[in-house]
Amino acid sequence: SQVRRAVPGEAMSRYRGLMPGIFTMGNVVCGFLAILSAFEGAITTACWFIILAGFLDALDGKVARLSGGSSQFGVELDSLADFLSFGVAPATLVHAIKLSNMGKWGWIISIVYIMSAAYRLARFNLLADTEEKKDFVGLPVPAAAVTMVTFIIFSYYLWGGLEYSEWLVSMIILFAFLMVSQVEYDAFPDNFDTPQNRMRLVVLVIAGIIIIFKPRLLLFPFFALYILFGMAREV
Repeated sequence: SQVRRAVPGEAMSRYRGLMPGIFTMGNVVCGFLAILSAFEGAITTACWFIILAGFLDALDGKVARLSGGSSQFGVELDSLADFLSFGVAPATLVHAIKLSNMGKWGWIISIVYIMSAAYRLARFNLLADTEEKKDFVGLPVPAAAVTMVTFIIFSYYLWGGLEYSEWLVSMIILFAFLMVSQVEYDAFPDNFDTPQNRMRLVVLVIAGIIIIFKPRLLLFPFFALYILFGMAREV
């Protein structure tokens, strides 16, 4: 029998899903390290691992689209990674730093947040398969997690520890509701052929440049404004 030689294009297509998969697995590793850091009491380290997971999560989808490596397997794997890094990890972190002092209510709040994150991710996959969505329906799970951990970093930067912890409790309850709600939030556009998308790009670039100078101080206000803007627009 003759051995069929692989066509270069076919060989390339086999590895198109490799690069986004690397970013997704990096997301998983960061989520796990965030949980370990929370257990060990390294609170700000856990926060930065979740932020790094958010950065990798933002890249894997872009890389998949640019490389043509998008697949249903990749979508499902990404959701599992997001559930770990932005559902379980932040709930564990917030429980360790605050909710553990609230007895059974701490457990209930943590469980509600994790369940809301799971529901939001499942709904996102369903909508992605059935209809074209320009914006997110419900608060994205990564945005909820990153906003909470940037608040912790913000608090440690200003006061050397967690202050106004009732705000953190209020946030995790509010974000659980927003994730399962119908409130729409802007998504990062895939193209910039409209004035609205170009304006979004300009705002993001300016915000990114400003945040670079004081990330511990400015990350939380940026994400808080994103969440408040979606709520105000809905009202």
